[in-house]
Amino acid sequence: MKKAGIINRDIATILARMGHTDRIVIADCGLPIPDQVPCIDLSLKLGEPSFTNVLEVVLEDMVVEKMTLAQEIKINNSALHDNLTNNYSAINIDYITHEELKQQLSHVKAIIRTGEATPYANVILQSGVLF
Repeated sequence: MKKAGIINRDIATILARMGHTDRIVIADCGLPIPDQVPCIDLSLKLGEPSFTNVLEVVLEDMVVEKMTLAQEIKINNSALHDNLTNNYSAINIDYITHEELKQQLSHVKAIIRTGEATPYANVILQSGVLF
């Protein structure tokens, strides 16, 4: 039994397998997930667990050099955008369109699906290195 960190075995396994520049997604409950990409579905009901809860826990266990967000989040979910830019200012943030973000989903190691039910609450996390 693990003593600390993420106890969800699927998330812990994905994080342990990641190398520099590998990517995972933390997604709201509405993001379309490609059939060939592993989905770790944490959703229980609308809003639970929240995007920010899951992101916070993952970032405690993962070295992230870049976050990619849909540019639409700036206008359509400004509260979440402000939360991300204020709380994770040490991480570089790139913006692409939501359509481009959906196209990137086929090239990630896994998608962690939350119960989040607010618009554009999706992020691609690119792995950094410890050294």
